[in-house]
Amino acid sequence: MRTIFLAAVLAASLFSGNAFADGDAKAGEKAAAVCAACHGTDGNKTLDASYPKLGGQYADYLVKSLQDYRSGARVNIVMNGQAANLKDKDIADIAAWYASQTTDLKDLRNFK
Repeated sequence: MRTIFLAAVLAASLFSGNAFADGDAKAGEKAAAVCAACHGTDGNKTLDASYPKLGGQYADYLVKSLQDYRSGARVNIVMNGQAANLKDKDIADIAAWYASQTTDLKDLRNFK
């Protein structure tokens, strides 16, 4: 039983979202130049509070989000248009760039 469980865990890990998050952060810095208008160059200095901070976010989350915006599975007028022409490589690179940045979000577990 344990062998079957371990085999299932291994198989699931091979198909996880992390396989799509192997981008080039340096290339992503260039590709994210358009994103910087709203999200800031490092993903922390947003245009206003309605734009999410991307700096330090998990790459696989960013990949999934951009893919969903591109496909229309996630709807936002601005982001659907921005993601429409991105290739998988562009998405992986942008995600790697923002994931490589530090976040300035406070740790909410210690929020008082």
